[in-house]
Order: sequence, then structure tokens, then C-alpha cells
Amino acid sequence: MTRQPLFAGLVVDENDRAVEATTVGEEPFYVIDDAGFRRHIPAEQVDRQVLTQMQDMMKGSEDYISEQTAKMLGQEDIFTKAAIEQQLKNMDQQFDALMQQGIPEEGRAYLGMLGFKVVINYHGDVLRIEQPGASDDDGGEEE
Repeated sequence: MTRQPLFAGLVVDENDRAVEATTVGEEPFYVIDDAGFRRHIPAEQVDRQVLTQMQDMMKGSEDYISEQTAKMLGQEDIFTKAAIEQQLKNMDQQFDALMQQGIPEEGRAYLGMLGFKVVINYHGDVLRIEQPGASDDDGGEEE
């Protein structure tokens, strides 16, 4: 279990109000203000939903992602690309480690500056993840 919510500072409610992050005992929570009632949502419940949605977005693109990552690292050999691709395919294990270590505050601040945002409802269900450069593939109509 992580010491603090993974996406602290990046989660908002349905009304685009910031959701507080806190710890009760040793368990991290997101706290939603519901007309004065503070609803405590277990952080792991929300964080795992976000990580699963991110994993689903990457599925089928592991080859492309590993190729581009190797280019960014300046190591375009087939061994580096294969190692990166293998890590992407074993993402569940990476997520478990991330849940334990957390995302550094600087990393969360950078994500926030880029426009990354997680929208949840009062039950802790992730309604959507807003991220830079991501297209809206839900087929919804634009307003």
C-alpha cells in the first residue's frame, strides 16, 4: 500500500473542484466535499482505476511505444527496444511497484502543468482522465 494517493493534486470531482488527499491511520484517501460532508474514498480504489485505464490505452501499441522510448533514450538497438517492450507487457508488475513507491511530488506537479487530470464521482469511480494530446475516443458529440 502506498503512503499517499498516487495522483494527489491531480484529482477533481464532477464539478471540477480539487479533491483533497489525506491519510487516516496508514491508509491514503481522496476526500470529496459533498455539500459539507467529507466523503473519504480509498486512494487505491481510484489509483488502480487510473492505472488500468492508462494500461488499456497502451495495449496494442507496445512496439511503437518501445521504439519511441528507445529513440528518446538515444539507444535504438534491438536489445533496448526489446527490454522496454517486455516491461510494457509486464505493466501490472510495474504498477504494483509504483503503488508502493508513489509518484514524486515533482512528477505530479509536471503532470498537472501538462493538463493531466482525473475526474471522479462521489463513489470514487473514475469518470474520465484528461491528458494532453489524448483524443476522445468515446464517440461522444462535441459541444
